[in-house]
Amino acid sequence: MDQEIEFFNASIITTTSSEILIAALKLFAKKGYFNTSLTDIAKTANIKNTSEIYQHYTNKQVIAAQLYADIFANLNESIDEIWLKNDKPSEQLRGTVDLLFKLTEDAPDVMRFLLNMKFDEFLPDEKPLQETAAFSKIYKIIQAGIASGEIRNIDPMLGYIYFFGVVNATLQGVLAGVLDKKADTYLLQTWLAAWNGIVKK
Repeated sequence: MDQEIEFFNASIITTTSSEILIAALKLFAKKGYFNTSLTDIAKTANIKNTSEIYQHYTNKQVIAAQLYADIFANLNESIDEIWLKNDKPSEQLRGTVDLLFKLTEDAPDVMRFLLNMKFDEFLPDEKPLQETAAFSKIYKIIQAGIASGEIRNIDPMLGYIYFFGVVNATLQGVLAGVLDKKADTYLLQTWLAAWNGIVKK
C-alpha cells in the first residue's frame, strides 16, 4: 500500500485525509464503489467512527472524485515526462507500457481503480478513461507514429484499441491472478505483441 500514497498530493492533504483515500482506494479496488461504505473506509483507515471522515470529505462520492483527480493527475504527469524524454512514438509507447507494468507491480490498487472502475456509474461528470488527458496523449502518440511512418496507416483509434487491447488484457490477467507471475515477467512479450499489431512492416 505504501506505493499508492505517491498518487496523492501530500502537500495539500493531511495525514488523516490521505489515510482515508488509501483505505477507500483499497476497498474500491477490492469490493467496488457501491459495495464499500463509509464505515468500511473508517475501519480500514483505523478511524474510530465515520464522523471523522466528514471532517475531510462530505461523502463517499467526494472521496472517489478526489481519488480520480489525484490518480489521473499523476498519471498525466508521468506520461508527460515520458513524452519529453523520448522523441520517437515507439519509444514513448514503450515508456508508457513500462510505466503501466510498474504500477501494476508496485501499486496494484491504483491499476484496479484505473482499469476496473466504471466511473460513469458513480462519477457521471468525470471523463471516461479513454478521454482523460493522459490517455488522450497516448492517442496523440499513435497519431504521430502514423504520421512519421513508424505505425502503419490505420485509423488512429483502431491503432489505440489494437495496441492497448493487448496491454490491458495482460494487466487485467495479472491483477486478477489469471497470470500468476510478477507483472514484469510478461512485459516483453506484451510489448512485442502490442507493437507488432500496429507497427509498419
